[in-house]
Amino acid sequence: MLDIKKIRRQPDWFKEKLATRGTKPEEIDEVLDLDAKRRDLLQQTETMKAKRNAVSKQIGDAKRANKPADDIIAQMRDLGDQISKLDEQVEKVEEEFHDKMSRLPNVPHKDDPVSLTEEGAIELRKVGHIRDFDFEPKHHWDVGENLGILDFDRARKVSGARFVYYLGLGAQLERAVYNFMLDEHMKEGYTEVLPPYIVNAASMFGTGQFPKFKDGVYQVNGEDMTLIPTAEVPLTNYYRGEVIPEEELPVKVTALTPCFRSEAGAAGRDTRGLIRMHQFNKVEMVKYTKPEDSWKALDSMTANAENILKKLEIPYHVIRLTTGDMSFTASETRDLELWMPAQHKYREVSSCSNCLDFQARRMHTQYRGKDGKLHYVHTLNGSGLACGRTVAAILENNQNEDGSVTIPKVLVPYMHGVTKITKENAVPFRNKH
Repeated sequence: MLDIKKIRRQPDWFKEKLATRGTKPEEIDEVLDLDAKRRDLLQQTETMKAKRNAVSKQIGDAKRANKPADDIIAQMRDLGDQISKLDEQVEKVEEEFHDKMSRLPNVPHKDDPVSLTEEGAIELRKVGHIRDFDFEPKHHWDVGENLGILDFDRARKVSGARFVYYLGLGAQLERAVYNFMLDEHMKEGYTEVLPPYIVNAASMFGTGQFPKFKDGVYQVNGEDMTLIPTAEVPLTNYYRGEVIPEEELPVKVTALTPCFRSEAGAAGRDTRGLIRMHQFNKVEMVKYTKPEDSWKALDSMTANAENILKKLEIPYHVIRLTTGDMSFTASETRDLELWMPAQHKYREVSSCSNCLDFQARRMHTQYRGKDGKLHYVHTLNGSGLACGRTVAAILENNQNEDGSVTIPKVLVPYMHGVTKITKENAVPFRNKH
């Protein structure tokens, strides 16, 4: 949520900055008009209430003096009716104002590349050696299906499109991946959390998914409860409505959770494989910091995500997203994209974002500084990493001509010593004899 006081002071600046994110100038004007109307109604209400208090005193004085007070009581009732009507108007305008404000995105950083599409993102660095295959590399879904460790057909039968069964060493590989990720983040000082997977509407509002992106989630129990689209939601809302002791900052937490997304608008995109699923596992990182520390925190969070890919020896690059492509709540987003040899391109596996105080204002999450005043914290989030996409990259980058897949060295201990997935060892119940 943006600061309405700042919008009042610099409306043209906000119009210019938010236009780079697709916000129309009239949307700012609507917010300012509602704000002015809201403040005018509140002033009228306060004036009426002050008048009612004065009339109430007159009634008391008249009764103590044994004087008739019928006219004054009638005036009191009339004022009460006027106040009730004004209160109703205030409530209606407040609701509309809050809705309009909640749909304005965060202000982009001054150095973010300006574009309303993903075109124009800046490549910050490229890391790792892209393997030169002496055979035509297969797509990860072909590798996985040929080994028998990925079963999309039976998942479609049971649940529908964009679901998968992991089997045998495929399931073990995904488990190895997320356990390795969690261990690495804990080495960097993150506290592991096992959060709820279902959250209420207030939590979805707090991190910015509601009200604008309701069509992208799965809601249960009417409209109040939602399956989490990312662990960012329960992790960031942990301190919602609270004042964090300053000495506890920065807070760094990480969690593995399933994520559930309806993928609305994704028809025809990535219909095969592990890239765009309705249900997938992801390790998330979240930080709460003081304002002066958040940009360094973004650098370190990005490094934490990169550390995983470096140790897995998966080629990747880091890009700075455009103003129109980054998340609604972010002021800056850096994406890590890993190399997919069969597709001959990089695919996103992590987004690391600094949201400044945007989410904290929505959640009312603050800390008390040394000056004794309350300040909003800054929140950051990043994938550390999306597990299915990481598995997909391992299958493609580490495939062999005979169809087997070599396990990255750092994962061998998590695979109980298995160094290669073959048709013979992939799914034990299919290879009993």
